[in-house]
Amino acid sequence: MPSVTRRRAPHPDRRASIEAQVLAATERLLVEGASFTDLGVQRIAAEAGVARSTFYTHFRDKSELLMRLAGTMRTAGFDVASAWEPATGPDALAEAFQRVVEIYRQYAAVLAAVNEVAAYDTTVREFWRSGLNRFIENTTRLLTAEQRSGRAPADLDVVHASRVIVIGGEVAIADHVATFPDDTSGDAAFARELAAIWWHGAYRRQPPTT
Repeated sequence: MPSVTRRRAPHPDRRASIEAQVLAATERLLVEGASFTDLGVQRIAAEAGVARSTFYTHFRDKSELLMRLAGTMRTAGFDVASAWEPATGPDALAEAFQRVVEIYRQYAAVLAAVNEVAAYDTTVREFWRSGLNRFIENTTRLLTAEQRSGRAPADLDVVHASRVIVIGGEVAIADHVATFPDDTSGDAAFARELAAIWWHGAYRRQPPTT
């Protein structure tokens, strides 16, 4: 009777190590200026020191690889921004935004790849948008609570306001990092202005004077 050889699943520690190698290799290539679209799996595998077949053992395709890379950035940014509470005021919000800018700088090459691929890959686009939607929901929750307490204006359209400031803020941060890739001198001022727009434009918007 012929023997049947079964491939053993990689040990969890070994699997995590290989995946970390591939993720780090991909990020290195992106930082060096490679276009994610033009990066072949073979080149990524070679940079990581693994076989092409090993890549597909750990990642379904390049889209999954990119989403794994971007997921770390997205989680870090959300954790910082969502930790802010209106009771701490606009100065604390500015500090949170400055930390988010630092995270975007750290992952600038990955963010550029996400924007590149999202233009034609629905899966990546929906993945990134789901992160924004999570932050929109959190902002809606905060604004609703502030409005019910009487601290936010009664005429504020919470749903639309949340979409405007979250989506607009994310685009502004990405643009700021891309425009000043090696100059952090304006980060604090940028964060203060963004916080002021959020605070005075939504959380504490004043009624128009007549």
